[in-house]
Amino acid sequence: MRELYLGRARSNPNKAPEVSERLEVRSAVAKFLTAGFVALVVVATPVAIWIWAEAERHALANAREFTQRLADNVVGPLITSQLLARDPAALELLDQRLAPWLANGSVTRIKVWDEEGRVVYSDKKNLIGQDFEHEEWARLLLDGGPATATLEPQTGDENEYEAHAGELVEVYARSASQSGAPMIFETYSSGEGVRREQQAVLMGMIPPMLLSLAALQLTQLIPAIRLARRIQRDQVTRHKLLRCAIEASDQERRQIASELHDEVIQDLSGLAYALEAEERRGPAELRPVFNNARSMLQSNIRSLRAMTSELYPPDLEEFGLKSSLLRLETPLVERGVALSLEIPDDLVLDRDREVLVYRVAREALVNATKHSLAQTVAIRIRQSGGRTEITVVDDGVGFDPHGSRPEGHFGLRILGDTIRHAGGTLDIRSTPGSGTSVTATFGVCTPSARWYSRQSATPPGRNSAISSST
Repeated sequence: MRELYLGRARSNPNKAPEVSERLEVRSAVAKFLTAGFVALVVVATPVAIWIWAEAERHALANAREFTQRLADNVVGPLITSQLLARDPAALELLDQRLAPWLANGSVTRIKVWDEEGRVVYSDKKNLIGQDFEHEEWARLLLDGGPATATLEPQTGDENEYEAHAGELVEVYARSASQSGAPMIFETYSSGEGVRREQQAVLMGMIPPMLLSLAALQLTQLIPAIRLARRIQRDQVTRHKLLRCAIEASDQERRQIASELHDEVIQDLSGLAYALEAEERRGPAELRPVFNNARSMLQSNIRSLRAMTSELYPPDLEEFGLKSSLLRLETPLVERGVALSLEIPDDLVLDRDREVLVYRVAREALVNATKHSLAQTVAIRIRQSGGRTEITVVDDGVGFDPHGSRPEGHFGLRILGDTIRHAGGTLDIRSTPGSGTSVTATFGVCTPSARWYSRQSATPPGRNSAISSST
């Protein structure tokens, strides 16, 4: 896909910036929608859990209310002294009254306990008369506490017939016999009804909630698109200013180098020849003076020539980044400094990033050779995940990064500001006696190709190179 896009960019450079801009806006909108979807899920999940829990609480409250009415209106009036004495007729009468609720599935099991923990009635006849010890909650219920309801598997000693029924709704409600003695009325019902009610409530609440969140997301979409385009325009403007700053800086360097070479160095070279002539023709006792002056002058000329080569950057589009970096080795060799270069063969950079990489290497090498007294310098360039990193390491004397910066690092400070304006970072690490490491990290290419479409006066060679790297 990238090769196809690059091929289209080369064949139609005027259309490439528009395609690039649309892709960037679509990418920003896609990220916005993805973030919105994630936020929707994050918001909807706890809300769904809360709705599920509230539906269960509501269902259990209905079960308590139903059991309490059944205890007060049906069971309580039939708990007579005959039923407590296990009279068959009294038990049969209560069976008949409770048969409709057992038949329609409203309840699956019924028990009535007295305050001593004895089962006085159950639809399972063999449970009648059995004694179980009351727990604290049962004593509280007998003293007038509220009814309780739980939804869980039943595994207690008294749950011989419910142990394998799965989840059951167990409700305990307080009742009273005809004589006024407190009783506990217990019912079991299937948990499927509660789960169905939970699902019904959840399905009734989730769609409108999701639609509301989706409507909010779509409402924010148009402002998000406008914001993405505005940010992109700001990035393009910042990039244009950065390009102008870099080109102005290079132009100033070329002008200074040209003036040094055409005027100062030429004049000094002429003065050196004049001193050499005077040394030969002058008095013998002044020859050492002329010789020393000529040697100092020639040394300064060599320094100025080296300075002009450092000031005047090579044409990166003509020589390429790797060849341009290798050209920096010449002044290092004259000073006895060894240089190693590690650069990937498939490095992809636009012109501006190539200039930044070159300037980081150049400034770091200048500081390493002139101020760090380094013997070896290594340049390593890596590219991964749309980010480019250049690291320059030397074995010089180093310095304290937390102290005042030496004057020799002024160029790196200016370069650091330029890199930060380009959206990158510059990290300088050093320890006295342990050398210095300079690392710059920035993106592979410019924020947008729109600016290139406005450069109608750009020569074809340069325009094609920029388009292919973008």
